[in-house]
Amino acid sequence: MKKLRWGMLGAANIGDRDVIPALLASETAELLGIASRDLGKARAKADRYGVPRAYGSYEELLADPDIEAVYIPLPNHLHKPWTIAAAQAGKHVLCEKPLALTAEEAREMADACRAAGVHLAEAFMYRHHPRIARVKEILASGEIGPVRAIQAAFSYNGAGSKGDIRHVAEWGGGGLYDVGCYPLSAARWIMGTEPEAVTVRALFSPEHGGVDMMASGLVEFPDGVAMSFDCGMWAADRNRLEIVGSEGRIVLEPAFLPGLENDGLTVEVRGSVRKEGPYGVNAYVVQADRFARVVRGLEPPAYPAEDAVAGMRLLEACLASAKRGERIRLGT
Repeated sequence: MKKLRWGMLGAANIGDRDVIPALLASETAELLGIASRDLGKARAKADRYGVPRAYGSYEELLADPDIEAVYIPLPNHLHKPWTIAAAQAGKHVLCEKPLALTAEEAREMADACRAAGVHLAEAFMYRHHPRIARVKEILASGEIGPVRAIQAAFSYNGAGSKGDIRHVAEWGGGGLYDVGCYPLSAARWIMGTEPEAVTVRALFSPEHGGVDMMASGLVEFPDGVAMSFDCGMWAADRNRLEIVGSEGRIVLEPAFLPGLENDGLTVEVRGSVRKEGPYGVNAYVVQADRFARVVRGLEPPAYPAEDAVAGMRLLEACLASAKRGERIRLGT
């Protein structure tokens, strides 16, 4: 398969830590260029990783005919304008999560990419890890019985970080946007349906731009099943997902940031416990490879853009519930 030629908009830390190394390691990807509003920063980062091209503006990268796809790790409020700009330039788009600030924005982004004939994907890398397919196999087999409950936690303490864009409400800051989106996305793929209602309680901190620094909630699905979760940026590190069935349970820990040596899972059925893995798989590489195969027409999207629109609808409802202090019903 011909390698997919990538460009990166921005110089975000997630690129250094995870995505750039993954693109360089992928057999399906070629990282051709990095853009920044500061050409010096773009050139320094490109030189550091042996990337051949650097651009002093995002527009310059999008105008490069050799770039086929772009990765967007920009602050949340910039996802929509630059995704649409990339689509209009004929570039496929892998955009960091959450895809947008609202479901309406996500819909506009999806429509723009569809109209331009380009692929749009939300960068929930954990969903591409092979253990997610394995969890789905176990659930489908009936080994743990019907799902009765889901519990999830994703938190860290970032309260002391100064100048953090996640503390700017207008830019899509807050714990629900930053880490709460992970358990919300997990519950939707576990249940295979959309929730009916949500109730969320949150700590909105005046010290941190008024964003939700912690949130706890209940997401109600059909047939009396619910996910209880908490998430945020002002608590001890936790990263866990538990799926409880009538006969057993599945535990992923860490759930949403699997490492090469701790990306397995635990299954307990009627007191019998087994561990599967570790798989030793880089989920960022798998994500890039899947994206490329979709672009090349070798497979359909595992998570189409419509999934991101539905995910944003749920995230919006959670934030609305926290702000209003009431249960929010979601439309069907």
